[in-house]
Amino acid sequence: MAGAVTAPVSFSDLGLNESLCSVVSALGYTTPTPVQAACIPPLLEGRDLIGLAATGTGKTAAFALPMVTRLEPGENKPGQVQGLVLAPTRELAIQVTEAIKKYGSGRKLSVLTVYGGSDIGAQMKSLRRGVDVVVATPGRALDHIRRKTLDLSRVKMVVLDEADEMLDLGFAEDLEAILSELPAKRQTALFSATLAPRIASLGEKHLTDPVRVRLERPRGDDASKPRIEQRGYVVTFPQKAVALKRVLELDQPESAIIFCRTREDVEGLGQTLERNGHSVATLHGGLSQEQRDRVMKRFKKKDVALLVATDVAARGLDVDHVTHVVNVDLPHTPDTYVHRIGRTGRA
Repeated sequence: MAGAVTAPVSFSDLGLNESLCSVVSALGYTTPTPVQAACIPPLLEGRDLIGLAATGTGKTAAFALPMVTRLEPGENKPGQVQGLVLAPTRELAIQVTEAIKKYGSGRKLSVLTVYGGSDIGAQMKSLRRGVDVVVATPGRALDHIRRKTLDLSRVKMVVLDEADEMLDLGFAEDLEAILSELPAKRQTALFSATLAPRIASLGEKHLTDPVRVRLERPRGDDASKPRIEQRGYVVTFPQKAVALKRVLELDQPESAIIFCRTREDVEGLGQTLERNGHSVATLHGGLSQEQRDRVMKRFKKKDVALLVATDVAARGLDVDHVTHVVNVDLPHTPDTYVHRIGRTGRA
């Protein structure tokens, strides 16, 4: 398994064509991140790949740029796609879709996001018109497969993004069912924050002689400089709201995400903070996609300073102005904690 990689001087060193390098340059990318330097060359060669990389390391571009390069726009019958990306949440699926659209703008690559909570009829209509790449949550992808509106028989490249989170969310059977619909001759990339036994098992079963990339933690001076300051307060359950109030009064965050475990906790805490005079929005799985989009638009525009959320906001949600993340309830796994606090200190 590869260790830490020194990024080359430019994206052209990785084998990307001149046109795509121009797109990347126009987007403001100058030097590849280590995960891009390690993953793009073997993916361009058509190799399968397992990438172990934390959130915020630039892994979306690491698989999206080769996908844009290797696919041929418009060579699909209705319902057929050439590229498939599976993601654990709607937010991450939307983020990946936006990235692929930007990278593939010069090639007129058509991309569709497919997830639950939105109009399946509209998705079916788009699939019938023909798309090159589908970015989907596993459950909704399987819905379309069963309805015969998504045909994976001509897929050239499939990516499992945040595979560990998909397994944590209970999508193991859905993933197996989806992967069984893919042609034997295809390229598969799997990205995960950790190589847990079940991730290793998934890779062994569905990938062929994969290149393995692990990004080591930085050493030396960089490793001694924490990018995120972490503090912990031990209080009893009834004292949590009072303790949070004091933290907010002391730190006066410009913009903060506050994580709770359940949607009921989110709504209750949101109401408490509003009564205390704070500008608050709430985000959880009980909201429709339209409502969630509206909440995120307000938060990104700084119309509200505090976002109280469940773990739907832990992945695929990047807001540059977030200064604080507060865990009112700790998550079940260390990996989820890392993804939560990764909403600040992004790479």
